Amino acid sequence: MTRSIQRRRQFYLLVALLLAQGRAFSDDDIRPKAAESEPPCPNVLMILADDQSYRDFGFMGNDVVHTPHLDRLASQSARFPNGYVPMSVCRPSLATILTGLYPHQHGIHFNHPPPGLAEIRKMTAEEYHATRATTDYLIRNVPTLPRILARHDYVCLQTGKHWEGDYRTAGFTHGMTLGRPASRLSQVTGTRKQINGEWVAHGNGDAGLTIGRETMQPIYDFIDEHAGRQPFFVWYAPFLPHVPFDAPDRFQELYDGNDVPDELLPYFAEIALFDKTVGQLIEHLEQQSLLKNTIVVFASDNGFRPQPERPERYSKRSKLSQYEDGLRTPILIRWDNHIAPAEHPQLCHTIDLVPTILAALGLPNEITPRMRGLNLLSSDQLSENRPVFGAIYPNDASVLSKPSQHVRARWVRHGNFKLIVPGPAKSPLSLELFNLSQDPMEQSNLANDQMYANRIAQMRKLLDDWWTARNDDGVTRTNSD
Repeated sequence: MTRSIQRRRQFYLLVALLLAQGRAFSDDDIRPKAAESEPPCPNVLMILADDQSYRDFGFMGNDVVHTPHLDRLASQSARFPNGYVPMSVCRPSLATILTGLYPHQHGIHFNHPPPGLAEIRKMTAEEYHATRATTDYLIRNVPTLPRILARHDYVCLQTGKHWEGDYRTAGFTHGMTLGRPASRLSQVTGTRKQINGEWVAHGNGDAGLTIGRETMQPIYDFIDEHAGRQPFFVWYAPFLPHVPFDAPDRFQELYDGNDVPDELLPYFAEIALFDKTVGQLIEHLEQQSLLKNTIVVFASDNGFRPQPERPERYSKRSKLSQYEDGLRTPILIRWDNHIAPAEHPQLCHTIDLVPTILAALGLPNEITPRMRGLNLLSSDQLSENRPVFGAIYPNDASVLSKPSQHVRARWVRHGNFKLIVPGPAKSPLSLELFNLSQDPMEQSNLANDQMYANRIAQMRKLLDDWWTARNDDGVTRTNSD
């Protein structure tokens, strides 16, 4: 029996007793109280960078980029420098962080639903929003982290990136994103014009995207309202350091005297802005005496590296790619006096976050059989020999509930080696094998070297044991299926 259920029973018994005695009662009488010896349920703060490469953090070895607040958070956390997302673009990656499922399980392997962004831009606003809503069941029919926590009396706030329409679709109790156009046209409000001139929500967060860039107040207000009354979960997924690179000049000036390439400077300035907001958020928790009882989790949704000739565009070896600059992310977990700060070199991925958080909150029974991740805080589950997996898909879906048809490649990292295997999609990627210890930038493809034939065969078997990409039996279905 969970503490929330116990408290409800105590509440009803107390009300019945007072009524039987003919007494009036006050709010203080009926407010459920935890036993004095029972510690309050911990809060959870999820911080997610949007488009930031694993190598663009001070604590990951970059001595130029300005990330003092993230570096301090890392020094106080369990650090997993070899973390991965299963797909290197935001929507499927964020859906994995919400559900603890791979994209071929939750079914959100794309940013844009059928018939694809170019075609839905031609629709009326009503048609456009109805088309985007055809994917709502993929997240509504799943026990997401906020949906699970809300059942245990948590209040759950969504801010920033959220591709699943209204915040309530994913189980949040409070939120900024409504799945409708915001009050002004802007990339920063996720609001754009259709070809016919009507305004629509792009789909990536609409009004929620102002968090971090323009204000932090909605988070402060939410925390201040609920602190001490109910445990809270805050989803802070700002549109940072994602383009547009519009950080105020003072953030570029932080790099004066450093030899930063021109194409990196706007991106690094945006990272510094994001880092500042992380510091502000941690400071607010400290000022409210909440930090010691808050689990802070950090990851990137996917990586990014700019094109030298067009810095606002991503390099083809980063976002949407099979390479480390797109897939790899550090993972940080801080909980003062409960989790010892230390570095853990084992491979892990973001499907581990939901099981890890649920276990830390004393809710291991909420980890479903579909969740294939591990508890990163359990030494019994972490292994030096563990592989990590994912698949690469196009940005648009041609049909729902058929992820196997869209697979450009599957990938696996096992030890220091990473294998990319072509998929059945119309534009498959090439067979590639890299030794990341000797070739971290993945420049030397070993796939055609006979010396590695056995290793490739062994890693192919790992991939097939994970998912063959020949069936879609495990994907989330509609209620009618």
